[in-house]
Amino acid sequence: MTGALEADVETLWTRHEIGDIDAETITEDDLAVLVDFLDALETGEVRAAEKEGDEWQVIEWVKRGILLTFALRETRAREYGDVTYNDVLSLADTDTYRARGTRNTPDGTVVRRGACVGADCILMSPSFVNVGAHVGDGTLVDSCDTVGSCAQIGREVKLGANTLVGGVLEPVENAPVVIEDGVSLGAGCRVTSGFVVGEGAVVGENTLLTPRIPVYDLVTDEIVYGHLPPERRAFTRFVESSVGEHDLFEDGAYKPAVVATALEDRTLEATEREEVLRS
Repeated sequence: MTGALEADVETLWTRHEIGDIDAETITEDDLAVLVDFLDALETGEVRAAEKEGDEWQVIEWVKRGILLTFALRETRAREYGDVTYNDVLSLADTDTYRARGTRNTPDGTVVRRGACVGADCILMSPSFVNVGAHVGDGTLVDSCDTVGSCAQIGREVKLGANTLVGGVLEPVENAPVVIEDGVSLGAGCRVTSGFVVGEGAVVGENTLLTPRIPVYDLVTDEIVYGHLPPERRAFTRFVESSVGEHDLFEDGAYKPAVVATALEDRTLEATEREEVLRS
């Protein structure tokens, strides 16, 4: 099934690239390919990135399929409760959530078509899960959270309130943001630009994780970029910046950095994670 779907999506991509197909000339059979593709995203049969060994690899044809979904469909008026909105995509069908033990609270919990939400999840309002995102079983998406396009969220993850997990859709070869299993992000965290948060990490509130900000890993005495190693406690600190040598900065200048320390070897219980996040 996946192999045939990949071939169909790649064929549509080639036709679109050479100008053989667009939103006005697309056929019902071609649209059916996009419907099957979105269904496969929602069930988790296909994902925008997968872990191979210790590394996450982007699945380029999946990201092409998402881009085609926008390029080959026309924007039209749609209904969400009493609100009319305009989009190329409808919202995801959440009728199966209850049977899977997943809750999505009213007044602003929005899951876009093509997003995968697992079993036993909690989606608090208002929150938004974009197309291509994958939310693993048992994960909490708290109030005012955004899970961006193609973001990969693992199992038993806690996204604190007002957390942004950025989307990475273009270019297709760029890996999306990844939050691995068992991670806890404190309120107000921002994770962007393909950053990978390693399994079991606990991140303090209002921490910015992006490849442009260094992670000072005190466990290995290394400075790393683009990822937080597994089983770390991470928080923001400020380090001296070279621009502090300029005459305008009488008392020096500082830039944000992330400091990572070790967690206990054993897995933290939920209540213990709460204490760590607030300490």
